[in-house]
Formats: sequence, C-alpha cells, structure tokens
Amino acid sequence: MTYIVNGKRFDEEPDPGQCLRTFLRSLGHYGVKKGCDAGDCGACTVWLDGDPVHSCITPAFRADGREVTTIEGIGSPGNLHPMQRQFRDAPGFQCGFCTAGMIMTSATFTEAQKEDLPRALKGNLCRCTGYRGIEDAVKGVAGVETAAPGKAVGTSVGAPAANDVVTGHAEFTMDTHIEGMLHLKVLHSPHAHARIVSIDKTAALAVPGVHRVYTWEDVPRKRFTTAIHTDHLVDPDDTFILDNTVRFVGQRVVAVLADTVGAAEEGCRRVVVEYEVMPAVFDPEEAMAEGAPQLHGANDPFVRDPDHNILLEIHSHIGDVDAGFAEADVIHEGTYSSPRVQHAHLETHGSIAWMEDGRLNVRTSSQSPSIGKVKLAYLFALRPDQLRVFCKRVGGGFGGKQEVISEDLVALATLDTGRPVCFEYTREEEFTTASPRHPMTLTVKLGAKADGTLTAFQVRNVSNTGAYGNHGGETLYAGGAAVMIYRCPNKKYDAFSVYTNTVPSGALRGYGMTQPAFAVESAMHELALALHIDPLELRRRNIVRPGDPLVALDDGPDDVIFTEDGLAKCIDLVDAAMARTSDDPPPGPGWLVGVGVASSLHETAPPTEHVSEAWVTLGNDLMYELAVGTVEFGEGTSTAHVQIAANQLGTTPSRVRLVQSDTDRTGFDTGAFASAGLFVAGNAVLRAANAVRDRILEFAAAHTGVHVVLCSMDDDGVVCGDQRVSLAELVALARARGIRFTAARKAYGSPRSVTSNTQGFRIAVHGVTGEIRILYSVQATDAAVVINPAQVRGQVEGGVAQGIGFALTENYHVDANGVMVNPNLRNYRIPTYADIPRTDVLLVDSADSVGPMRSKGMAECCINPVAPALANALHDATGVRYRTLPLTPERIYGRLNANQSLSTF
Repeated sequence: MTYIVNGKRFDEEPDPGQCLRTFLRSLGHYGVKKGCDAGDCGACTVWLDGDPVHSCITPAFRADGREVTTIEGIGSPGNLHPMQRQFRDAPGFQCGFCTAGMIMTSATFTEAQKEDLPRALKGNLCRCTGYRGIEDAVKGVAGVETAAPGKAVGTSVGAPAANDVVTGHAEFTMDTHIEGMLHLKVLHSPHAHARIVSIDKTAALAVPGVHRVYTWEDVPRKRFTTAIHTDHLVDPDDTFILDNTVRFVGQRVVAVLADTVGAAEEGCRRVVVEYEVMPAVFDPEEAMAEGAPQLHGANDPFVRDPDHNILLEIHSHIGDVDAGFAEADVIHEGTYSSPRVQHAHLETHGSIAWMEDGRLNVRTSSQSPSIGKVKLAYLFALRPDQLRVFCKRVGGGFGGKQEVISEDLVALATLDTGRPVCFEYTREEEFTTASPRHPMTLTVKLGAKADGTLTAFQVRNVSNTGAYGNHGGETLYAGGAAVMIYRCPNKKYDAFSVYTNTVPSGALRGYGMTQPAFAVESAMHELALALHIDPLELRRRNIVRPGDPLVALDDGPDDVIFTEDGLAKCIDLVDAAMARTSDDPPPGPGWLVGVGVASSLHETAPPTEHVSEAWVTLGNDLMYELAVGTVEFGEGTSTAHVQIAANQLGTTPSRVRLVQSDTDRTGFDTGAFASAGLFVAGNAVLRAANAVRDRILEFAAAHTGVHVVLCSMDDDGVVCGDQRVSLAELVALARARGIRFTAARKAYGSPRSVTSNTQGFRIAVHGVTGEIRILYSVQATDAAVVINPAQVRGQVEGGVAQGIGFALTENYHVDANGVMVNPNLRNYRIPTYADIPRTDVLLVDSADSVGPMRSKGMAECCINPVAPALANALHDATGVRYRTLPLTPERIYGRLNANQSLSTF
C-alpha cells in the first residue's frame, strides 16, 4: 500500500486489522496519542485528506493512497502553525496529552464552528484544563506573558516545554521504541474472591512469540504496598506482585511476555486457571458485620481487626459531644454518600524497562520516580546504584500515579530475560484495576445555639478501601480537615477503613477530604436552614480564625501554621460575586433556580514526611541548570520552579534549563502530590537558587573589591557598585581557580500552612427531567503570593471541572458480582466542553508564612467545595435534599416527580 504521511510518500503494509493510530506510531509519529482506543477522547486525531478523524477507530488500510497529516506535519518548534501558536500562547494545555488531538481538530474549524464549540469539540476530551484555556486558544486569546530579568514571579510565563507540547515533540512515557522490546500483558481475575488451585501455562507458551508466563510462583514473595509515601509504614504491606489468592475482579493473576501485544493477549487467553471460588463481600458495613467473609488472615500484621475486615479505625474526641448536643437549640443529623471516581487521566499507566551497562532502567508514568526506585530495589534485592527510574512528561495524574502498579512487572521481566519490556494499560484496565477514589459514607451530626454557634460536631466515616489498603489509612486521617474548618468545643470523629472485594481505592485529587467536605458542607447548609440563618453567615460565625487551634482529631500540638484569615476572605469574595450576578435568568419555563456555596481548608503538605532536593548550577554555556526530582504532569510545578530560580538569580526563565524526575540526574523527591510540588520542592529550588546567587555575588565582590551588599544580579552579569562584570568573565575566572557556581539544598514538608477555598454556584434545574444547567460558577482561593496567575486560574478551573464530574456525571457502576460494568470513557462520562461553565477565579490578597516566595500550592484543594456547593444549590432550587452522589437527572427526576419534598435519598 502507498501512504503519504506529512507530505512524504512511502510503501508500507499494515498488519491485518491494524488501526491507523498504531500504524502511525510504528512509523515514529508519537504525537498521535492513545487515550481510549474507542473513538471517545480525540487524543489520536489526525487529518485524512485534510479532515480530522479519530485514528484509533480508522483502519490503517483506509489511508491507502490518501494524505495523512499528524501534529508533527503542520508545524515545528521553530515554525508553528497558527493554531499551535494559539495553544502555546493561551496557554491551552496543562499536562499536554490531549493537546495534539485538540489542535488537529481545532485547526480545521470554520468561524461558525468556533462560535459553537460545545458541538465542535464534542469529540475531544481534556481532564486537566476545565476547557477555558482551550476555548481561549481556539479563539486566539493570549495569556502568556514575558518576564523581565529577576521579575518572573507573579508573571504568567509559558511552560518550558510549551513548544514541544504543541508540536507533538514532547515525549510521554510510551513515545519511544527500543530494539528487541517485548510486550507484557496481564490476565485478570474473573472472580471477586478466590484461591488459585492451579495454573496451566502449556497452551499459552505454545502461542508463537510468547516468551514467558509468570505466575505467583515465579515472583519474589515479598509483601509491599503500592502506595507512594516517603514513610512507607503509613501504608499496609498487604500486596504481592502476583498472588495465589485474588480479592477483586480484575486482580492480576498471570503476566504473559511476548514479541507483540497481540501475542501476549492471546497467551493470556490460553492460560488455564483453576479457581476455588470463595464468598465475597462488597459493602463495607456488611464487611464489618459478624460472620462476613474475611479478606486477609488473622496473622497479617497490617490489619487492625481481621475478623471484621477493618484495616484501620480512628476514634478521637475533643470535649464532650453529648454535653454539646444537650445544650444545643437545634440539632441536625444526616448521612451522605460519595461513590468511586476514576482519575481518567488520558495517558494510561505504563512502564518500559531495559538493561544498560548492567543496570536496570525503568521509564515510567509515575508521580514519584524516587519512591518507585525504593520499592523496586526492595522487591528485587537491588542496590540503589543498580537501578535508575525516571519519567518523561506524564499525561495527567491527579493521584492515580501515586502508586507502583506497572513498574514491578516490567522490572521482573527485564531482570529475567535481559530484554527491554513494555507494559501499557488499556483504558478498561484503568477502570477495573487502577485505584479510584475511596467510596465513603459519612454521618454528620451538628448541634448549634439559636445564634448559630456550634456546640457539638460529630462525624462517623466508613471508607471502602477495597481489596488492598494502599492509601486507606492516610485518606481516613485526611478527612479530619473537614472537621477542622469550624470552631467547636466538642468534636468527635469515628472512622473505619474497611476491606471489601472491590478494586483497591487510592489517592485522588482532594485526597480523603473531598468526600467529607461534601458531607460536612451539605450538613452545614441544612443546619443553616433549620436555624433560619443565611448559609454563608453561619459559616462566618463558626469558621476557624487566626489564633484559633486547628483541632480535628485531637488537641495535641502539630506543625501547621495558621496566620492568614484566608477563608473569611474567600467567603466574602464569593458572597459579593454571587450578589453581582444575581439576575441570571432561568433557561425558560419549567426551570427552578437555586444558589449554593461551600468551603474547605487544606494543608499545604501531607502530614507524613515529604522531602525534596534541588540542584542549581551555572554552566559554562552561561545557562543555569536546575535539577529537581518533581514530575511534571500538568500541575505546573516545572514552570513555577523555573520562575522561582530565575527570580532569585536575576534572570529570565529562558536562561534556566530544567532537568527533572530522573533518579540518576536529580536528588531525592518524595513526589508531586498533596500540592507539595510547589510547597516543598519549590522551597528546595528557592534555597538552592539563593545559595548559587550568593556564591556568585561573593565571588564578584571579591573580584571587584566592592562590598557584597553593593552587588546584585543583572541577567547575564553582576553589578558591583558602579562596575558591571559579565557572567562569562566570572565563570572563566572561577573555572581557572577550580571553582564552580553550584549548590544543592533540601526542603521538608514542615512546618505547613493551610489554604482555603469557597465555591459558589447558581444553577437551574428542570422540574420534570431533573436536568441541571450551571448558570454561574465562582471560586475564591487563597493561593497567597501567586507565582503564575494563568496557571493558578487553570488549576482552579480544572479542579472545578473535575468536581462537577464527581458531582453530576461520573458514575462507577459495579454489579452484584463486583464487576465494573462501564469501563470506558463514553459510558463513565467525564465532562466534555459542553458540560463545563466558565468559572470566575478570585484570588485572595494574602501572603504565606512558610511557602516559597510566600506562595501556597493549591491545585489539590480546589475540587473539595464543588460537590457540596452543587448539592446545596440543588436543594435551594427544589426544596429536596440529595445526599448521595452523583446528582444525575435520573436520581433528581425520581425524587422531584414523587413529590417527596424535603425527604432524603
């Protein structure tokens, strides 16, 4: 067959049944991404004779004799297509994994299509941006600014990798080919709970191209936890690489290694496994009951109460809640449920391993290569110098890649065979085997005086951790932040993390606080109505203020510093914004309009130990090299780190070269999660940059004979009094004396501060169908000193979009046998462009006491108040309280049309 790809003509024969996406990638066009392989996400969009098509559902043979254009063919980093330039300058991306497809679709739009983006962009999904940046890009609205030397902080500079992202040259995990690479696929358990009696590999090994079939007998029998924290003891070592007992539908049973993906998949189909099926339990309350099936044995040291499947339980109190309720004039009690939620990052999990100079190299999609290395070294008894783990650009994370769930198998296979090995998750595997948000059911009981003063605050939290503990304990503790937000002399928190025969739960944006925030903020709204007090006013009367103890689980000392009244300012900003826009009309007859608000507090680093090391060096080429282990997956830390370094070194971001997320080339970094990528790693960058600046100034002062206090950085030189010495001269003089301008500094996640958010919505609800339309969305956030305004806005917009999905559209359906029945983007329903309103992002004027440049990380917390604000607006519109998410039209319709006013569901 004859193909013309990006203007080049060649003859090539695709494999039988091969799609155009995999065919183009086999030719080296890695800008064509895999997000779904089902035509749902648009990440693989290319042009076929000038028309955009989803290449994952286009057979390769259909391109025979036709012109195919990929993202690499419409422009280059030095010669951008106008739409590539617009996406760079908006900016119209965060992680960038969807960007090539977005550009290929958008570059074909007519003016009429640009005015109807809900329809025009219906085939392209983004999980990061909240779509506002994409809309700006399509319409040519620029937001990127140029920073003056030493003035980078506070400027909306572009991402260091922007040109590469918009041209398809930015490398993601799977964007490479290694000669002789083998492919690994996994056979998953069809049973929720079973013991493996036998495994017959014979037929699988007979498949042409199959090299190995690994079972539980072929792997190190070492317990570990897939969860990533510096202190691994906070997570239970309850997992094996492969096990002879399966505890959820989808658990890994066998790994097959073959020359091709197809051969490995066929090998999986040929493996014969005999199971002894055992009783299963899916509901955490049932799992805690007497006589329930036990998932883990009594001899397993990590289980708090194996007879009742309890991984961890917390019982804490401050004061006397019984006395507090006795003195209350009004008591409210309600039970609120939050479902599983999948991260749906468009880049699926995956890793590639190979041997080089006797060392194991692992290239992976992870939020923490440093801790990935620690775990692999433990599992395979490797010294640190025998192992390198690194990341290229990562296509979204949101906590889902705060796990080691693909790296172990490729390491195993490469160490065994000596061959390069690739393992890439399918979208279905993401849904059925990767770790979603913990389903939680919380009962909240509040007591208050007639003036709204809280007298008692009691919460019972039951969290479904699934078959394995992962982040089960830490998310349970994190839920205490929802209790911390309000002053009350009497608090009680009882919480249970419970094993069930379902997919293991894990870390997701908001990390254990999103679910309790939904419960507590919904309950506060209901309490306000019972007291006949405005919901915002009730919050004002009870929120913690500077000087108040931040008590949640106990009244002992902690390392949290609370010095700014950011939460009160957030409430005031949202209150004023909602008042300014109060005349939004309903869409038409039959629509009910309501408003709702909610707030949250979030600590700026996790309570477990978090550490980062940064290296800064002035090179002979007069570029500053910044090496930091933090991974970039759309959270913007790379840009912020470069800005901080440039600011302190008196230069521009263009003169800072970033090296990141590589255990051979950077220092240890716990990882990019819990907003610590800015708060902790940013402090390390600040300290290292300051150290190098001081060395340069001291050297220049000695060279010129001017006191160091009279010396300052000046882009590519140093001004000492009335003299200016170029960096080139200083570097040459220093090199002649054997001096290097370099420094390494560490930072730790202590002390910590808090950031706060308030979300407001005005919505319309159709009184018959239950459809919700968002008329107005606003979020105020306390980000303190803003490093990059465009990035802060983008992170809030993306967090609000994810929160809207959590509240309204995303539903992880599990049937009576524990099977996830909608494992694809089309039926799971993450929000599209048409689902997401523009959110007004309001920034509180404040300054942090301990963050780098007095800033705060805030990408994590912005999701927390979204769902309760929507639920409160729905209640305001309909008079019906919905306490179970998601708030789907079916659920709303059923209640509204049953006339069950003010009842609960």
